Amino acid sequence: MNQSKHVTVFNIAVLVAALGYFVDIYDLLLFAIIRIESLQSLGLSGEQLTIEGEAILQWQMAGLMIGGIIAGIIADKKGRLSVLFGSILFYSLANIANGMVTNVEQYKIIRFLAGLGLAGELGVGITLVSELIAKEKRGIATSLVAGIGLTGAIVAFIIKENFNWRTCYFIGGALGLLLLILRVSVYESGMFRAVQKMKVQKGNFLMLFTNRERFTRYLLGILIGLPTWFVIGVLVFFSKEFGKIMGITEEIDPGKAIMFAYVAISVGDIIVGFLSQWLKSRKKALYIFYGITAVFMLLFFTAQWNGTAARMYWICAGLGFGTGFWAIFVTMGAEQFGTNLRATAATTIPNMVRGLLAVFITPLFQFLRGITDFYTGGWLAAIILMLITVTAAYFTKETFGKDLEYLETDKKPD
Repeated sequence: MNQSKHVTVFNIAVLVAALGYFVDIYDLLLFAIIRIESLQSLGLSGEQLTIEGEAILQWQMAGLMIGGIIAGIIADKKGRLSVLFGSILFYSLANIANGMVTNVEQYKIIRFLAGLGLAGELGVGITLVSELIAKEKRGIATSLVAGIGLTGAIVAFIIKENFNWRTCYFIGGALGLLLLILRVSVYESGMFRAVQKMKVQKGNFLMLFTNRERFTRYLLGILIGLPTWFVIGVLVFFSKEFGKIMGITEEIDPGKAIMFAYVAISVGDIIVGFLSQWLKSRKKALYIFYGITAVFMLLFFTAQWNGTAARMYWICAGLGFGTGFWAIFVTMGAEQFGTNLRATAATTIPNMVRGLLAVFITPLFQFLRGITDFYTGGWLAAIILMLITVTAAYFTKETFGKDLEYLETDKKPD
């Protein structure tokens, strides 16, 4: 039943999943990179750039949260490949439409629609690769997917430097449509095909909540990823605003800060896979990267007073490297659940983290800065989120080398 024993780490499925995530990240981060330029061209200025930028990002993240549920259910019911084809077509067309917006309200709606499409790419890609690759090499394969894919942010910044912001969206849409041609060569997971013939519930999202032990696994799987989008969605996204408060007189380009962060995230995501392999533990690798993240959070809030733009970019790179555990985090989400619910869990977990940027992380930051100030709200939110994450990781089960050929039933999985 299982094809994974016959598939090497370097194969077409890993390549296509990596390229799919590359386009996903390009489109996902493009708004953050061209936020100021695009909103200024729509007539916004001053504080509106922060307020409306924050709102548009929240709409995008809400789309990711909802889309993750839809994509995961379809992947477990109809197949991993059906989502990988459908999602990239949907968000490619949405991004082409994004290049035609004329006002902020249109921007919000289309970023929401793009989020719906973007939601299925990573989780389903990681699920497919996890089921095709031998368990001894699974962490390396999924790290390669994330490491290669995350370079999409670098390309987005380079494109932004050379083209109008509308053209940037058109290019993203075109890249996605081109990838559809390559996807024809990928085959379906053997584990999924075997389960498809069984009379068992598949892709039932509510199953994640109807069993206490299963729900605990799911909740912990989400919480261990909180720092990733706090770093990108708050610290790096608002690096220009933080820089002004801390007395940095040079102009800080948030797009360049994101590019620095994602170069480092890409490197971190590859390293964390090999580190996990060497330690034979997902959790130990997580703890090491949490420590790196905490160190650079401390530097972000203490070492930049009257500093330089260059220092901000390098600290953002350090933050990016520290949060380069995204691949292992999503892989753990896939490894925690049986084949009949795996794509649903693995797709919704990262998108819940992304969505929490809109419904928890940003509101927490807004509340804290409301009762203190922008700077203090930032470091208080950082402490709170890191405490939640480390606690969740402590209670999360180790999944390194776990056999994935099992089903989710009312019984506790092996």
